[in-house]
Amino acid sequence: MKKSTKRFAFLMTLVLLVCNLSGCGATDGATDTENDSTSAYTGFDVDLTSLSSTVVYAEVSNMMTDPDKYEGKTVRMSGTFSVYEGEAKIYYACLIADATACCSQGIEFVLDGDYSYPDDYPELGSEITVCGIFDTYYEGEYMYVQLIDAEITTA
Repeated sequence: MKKSTKRFAFLMTLVLLVCNLSGCGATDGATDTENDSTSAYTGFDVDLTSLSSTVVYAEVSNMMTDPDKYEGKTVRMSGTFSVYEGEAKIYYACLIADATACCSQGIEFVLDGDYSYPDDYPELGSEITVCGIFDTYYEGEYMYVQLIDAEITTA
């Protein structure tokens, strides 16, 4: 190998090592961030509102593929309000687009309290911030994720 190629390989390895070490000690998302003054929650185990769009999209993907890791954690996220009307139930979700805005994924939420759609919900497609407790449930043989005891706060 040429000397310049070895030096480049060494520098790239060093850069990757520094990047990996800079993440040591971090938890999922940002921990114990400042609280939204309109929220009853006192802290967040996973705060997706303080992360870049690429990292948020990756973290939500992690939540979908490894939900046991997040079960029972308090989550705060911002995105677009969406509604899906199923045959027996209406589903409410906070959708997050990836960095290129070509793809989106979201997390369903269930508000804490007695609310009626559309009267007590934001306008479809509006930007929202949702806080809630990460949970899973089954419908038939399929498992889904949701935020329970959720509340919509200022975006």
